[in-house]
Amino acid sequence: MNIAWKKSAGRFALLTAAPLIYGAGISLFLDPNHLAPGGMTGISVILSYLTGAGTGTILFLLNLPILILGAWKFGLRFIMKTGYVVMLTSFVTEILADRGAVTEDPLLAGLAGGVLIACGIGIAFRAGATTGGMDIIIKILRRRYRHLKTGFLFLCSDLVIASLSGFIFRDLNVALYALITVIISGRTLNFVLYGGDEARMFYIITERPREIGERLLKNLEAGVTYLQGKGGFTGKDKEIVFCAVHGPQGPQVEEIVKEEDPSAFMIVTSASEIYGEGYKDLFADVL
Repeated sequence: MNIAWKKSAGRFALLTAAPLIYGAGISLFLDPNHLAPGGMTGISVILSYLTGAGTGTILFLLNLPILILGAWKFGLRFIMKTGYVVMLTSFVTEILADRGAVTEDPLLAGLAGGVLIACGIGIAFRAGATTGGMDIIIKILRRRYRHLKTGFLFLCSDLVIASLSGFIFRDLNVALYALITVIISGRTLNFVLYGGDEARMFYIITERPREIGERLLKNLEAGVTYLQGKGGFTGKDKEIVFCAVHGPQGPQVEEIVKEEDPSAFMIVTSASEIYGEGYKDLFADVL
């Protein structure tokens, strides 16, 4: 079995798993509890309540013009994968609708449903597709405004729709539970897309920059850069050690610095995304 075939099979498996998970979140948790999580899914839940039509059917019809927009922006290959996800999601949503709610507790339904739909969206994104609807619109926005997180963009659009659901269903509690779903979904999506190992950046001002840098390279295999600086008070030239490591390695960096120079001045900050060797692929598709 060659590598290309394995990759294709793996991607197809992800494209199939995403709508199964997403559709289960809608039909088994959110829709029967009148929880509109935002996006086209939330709009579909609301329109299903108003018209009596199936949520899956409405979801598919709403996605048709957006799929055309996606074909124009991202090409036929992308839209074929997304179209497959959209059709399977609609089908799964309709099939599972007859099973009813797994739980009638709106809080539990909101938590479980939010996690499931976020996982479905994240898996689809990982496979180079989307679940349609707002996913495509947000993907377009991410190409133009890359500094904005996908989860943040979903949060903004979803808050509006979740709030609207409170007026449609005439129940403030429903809107509040939907907002909980949106928040949980946004946090879960960021975790699925970006991972939980947030990186740490270190700026180390020390009298022993080479010794510390060599130990970081040898013990942690961490990339090290020596920056040139000048002391504002002394006027002396200094070398500043700069490095980025995965979160769990942070305490090890601090220990090395303490051992080499207890009087070192060290600034530690967080980095939500790092591209390059050992981290994310700089040339991978940005979602």
